Amino acid sequence: MNKKQKRVLIRIIISAVLVVAFALLPLKGYVRFAAFMIPYIVIGYDILKKAFKGIINRQVFDENFLMAVATVGAIALGEYTEGVAVMLFYQIGELFQSYAVGKSRRNISNLMDIRPDYANLETDGEIESVDPDEVEIGSIIVVKPGEKIPIDGEVVEGSGMLDTSALTGESLPREVASGDEVISGCINLDSVLRIKTTKEFGESTVSKILDMVENASSKKSKSENFISVFAKYYTPIVCYSALALAVVPPVVRLVIGMQPLWGTWVYRALTFLVISCPCALVISIPLTFFAGIGGASSRGILIKGSNYLETLSKVKNVIFDKTGTLTEGRFEVAEIKPVEVSEEKLLELVAYAESFSSHPIGKCVIEAYGKEVDKTRITDVKEIGGHGVSAKIDEYEVSCGNSKLMHTLEIKEELREAEGTVIYVAIDGKYAGYILISDVIKKDSKKALDNLKKLGITKTYMLTGDAKKVADKVANELGIYEVHSELLPENKVDIAERIISSQGANEKTAFVGDGINDAPVLSRADIGIAMGAMGSDAAIEAADVVLMDDNPKKIAEAIKISRKCLRIVYENIGFAIGVKLICLVLGAVGIANMWLAIFADVGVMVIAVLNAVRALIIRGE
Repeated sequence: MNKKQKRVLIRIIISAVLVVAFALLPLKGYVRFAAFMIPYIVIGYDILKKAFKGIINRQVFDENFLMAVATVGAIALGEYTEGVAVMLFYQIGELFQSYAVGKSRRNISNLMDIRPDYANLETDGEIESVDPDEVEIGSIIVVKPGEKIPIDGEVVEGSGMLDTSALTGESLPREVASGDEVISGCINLDSVLRIKTTKEFGESTVSKILDMVENASSKKSKSENFISVFAKYYTPIVCYSALALAVVPPVVRLVIGMQPLWGTWVYRALTFLVISCPCALVISIPLTFFAGIGGASSRGILIKGSNYLETLSKVKNVIFDKTGTLTEGRFEVAEIKPVEVSEEKLLELVAYAESFSSHPIGKCVIEAYGKEVDKTRITDVKEIGGHGVSAKIDEYEVSCGNSKLMHTLEIKEELREAEGTVIYVAIDGKYAGYILISDVIKKDSKKALDNLKKLGITKTYMLTGDAKKVADKVANELGIYEVHSELLPENKVDIAERIISSQGANEKTAFVGDGINDAPVLSRADIGIAMGAMGSDAAIEAADVVLMDDNPKKIAEAIKISRKCLRIVYENIGFAIGVKLICLVLGAVGIANMWLAIFADVGVMVIAVLNAVRALIIRGE
């Protein structure tokens, strides 16, 4: 609870104690009036101030105006306890709302630990740790092993590996050297890098993510826009209706020769005003969406606005990119097929030949070998660009790489067309077999697809630029409804267009991707979801939902959260309008008094707010 909330709570407690005390004391006349004005001013001065400002600015008809008119009117009629009670319970409802919003904000801000705390700024050979905001474009910053890159820039000195998993979800570290662009949020793994900044911190990747979250509340859903329009017309109507209720019946009674009973009808009008206050709807509906966004954030799901949360609840088709989304983008040895040598010998020779290479495919072979490489056994290492590598290992001349390398060596054997990347091997100029390297399917991908089916999403699609055999293998393992392979980025957009055009009127299509080539489809889909931590800059900009890790199960979880959120919204709308309509009728005919009005307004608001807070409660598997 923050300072402002604590102050409101103290005011509530003081006012409640004073009201109870004064109600029990035998106070009369001006003394009673003066006594009750103390808790009234303590609890309601800010509401009265807002109402007065609204009148001055010609924005009269809001909940502050209704509360002010109703409570001042009640006090004018001598109903001091009711007048203070209306203001007191209204503030209690506001406190509930403030607490729920604060909890949502904390869930979001806790997710923002990606922001670097400092940057090592180099000036005249001296290094000083400064706030990243203070670093100008063109400055030189030094990033040591284990530190985050604080600002986007270009490497000017040093080379090494970057852990990009916090941003891209890629398990394989990225190799960088002088002249390479690097983005903020990556972790430097193994050497000192000197980086020339190309952006201010405010324009860097990390800042864009922070800004995206902060602006989420500005993008309203259709339900929120409906409530705003509803309140705009509803509030003046009920104000004029209350005025008519206070004036018309007494005048009619006076004309027909009866007692006008001004006090009775004015009291009914004030009761009508309190009942009619649209607080429950105006507060609880936006709060539900905000709580839903906050609850999703606590699960590592960033939703850019409540409009996207609403759209997400209607998703019936999901289109997936393959690499980095359903697969790890990480390689492992899937098969070893030797010719005239043992599997162990073939793996050993390739591991030794690849031991000087920094290529991810070579590294996965070394990992599969699992033993320490004795580099004294290796001589004459040559890296053949775009083809592979050759080396002399003991007495063997070993060449390993792609089919182009084999053709260069005039290898005549028929080379295998495989479901993955193949390292072909030649020993002493003679074909010796191959090692198959496959992209690993994420361990949660199958469960992610099963969870989507449980939600009624049976039409799942996979789009990829990979070869048909590779794509079909992944699709069959995961149970994908339809797969399209060997695609260019523009082909992906065309297929997405076809899927979207074939969907039902109330159905929405989501696209899940992680790379810069996915940005066009992310923009075109009804809802774009960026997978793999935060993907590329372009994916972040284009996506409507960003998953902070590379777990595809979060897709179904995001849809469940959105559906729960919308269910709560409809519950609150139905409950609030239903109770108010009943109580308005009762108030107009004199059955409902101010205490029932308090329940119809503040009670309904508190119940609606408590129901909205349920959107914060997200249970993972």
